[in-house]
Amino acid sequence: MTRPDDDSPVVAVQPAFDELGRISFAEQSLESVLLKVTELAARVLPGEPTTSVTIVQRGRASTVASSGPLALELDLEQYRRRAGPCLAAATEGKASEIPDTRTDAQWPDFAAAAAQRGVDSVLSYPLPVQEAVSGALNVYARGSFASGGRTRELVSRFAAYAVVPVSNMYLYETAVERAGHLQAALDSRAVIDQAKGILMERFKLTADQAFQALARISMEQNTKVRDVAARFVETGELPGA
Repeated sequence: MTRPDDDSPVVAVQPAFDELGRISFAEQSLESVLLKVTELAARVLPGEPTTSVTIVQRGRASTVASSGPLALELDLEQYRRRAGPCLAAATEGKASEIPDTRTDAQWPDFAAAAAQRGVDSVLSYPLPVQEAVSGALNVYARGSFASGGRTRELVSRFAAYAVVPVSNMYLYETAVERAGHLQAALDSRAVIDQAKGILMERFKLTADQAFQALARISMEQNTKVRDVAARFVETGELPGA
C-alpha cells in the first residue's frame, strides 16, 4: 500500500479504513484489536506509529492496552506529569495533538520527554464517553505531522475510524467482565443459600443463625464464606457444627 505524502494525493488508504470497519470484536481481544490498528496505521501513516488506549474512570487514568512498550511508557509519562495530549483528549473529548515534539509549547516537558525517546509527533483521539468512563486512542509516530496539511488530515481521519473498533472492543470486554462478576456473585449467593437451607433444616436454625455459623467458620479458617458453604453442600460436614 502506498504511503501518502504532502506532494501527492492521499491514495490507497480506503482499504485500510474498510478493514477497520470489518474488525469483529467478538472474535478479538482489546490488545489484538489495537495491534491490528497499529498494523494498519503503519501502512498508511508516516513515522512507524505505535498506539495505546487511555481510559479515565473516577478521575484516574490508566492504559488498558498498548501495541508496544514505547506507547505504554509515554502514556505513563503523561500520567506522572498529569498533563499531555492523551489526558486532554480523554477528559475534554476533543482531539489533542503535538505536531512536532521539538517545538511544542502546550506540553513542553512531556514533548521533550517524547522527543528524547525518538517520537516526533503525537495524536490522541477521544473515545465515545460511556457510563462516566472517558478515553482516548493515542498514536505516537517517529515523524512529524507538521510537515503538511494532508498528512495531519490523514492521521486525524485514521484515528476517527480506528476509535470505533477500539471503543467497541473495550465496551465488549467490560460487559463480558461485568457479566462474569455478576454470574460469580449469583453462584456464590446460590451455594450460600443452599448451605443455609441445609443448616436450618438439620439444626432448626433461623436463616440468620445459619449464616452466622458459616461466617464463624469462614473467619476461623480464613476462608471465603462461599467456599465454606460449597464444601458443606458437597460433603455434608461442617467443622464445629
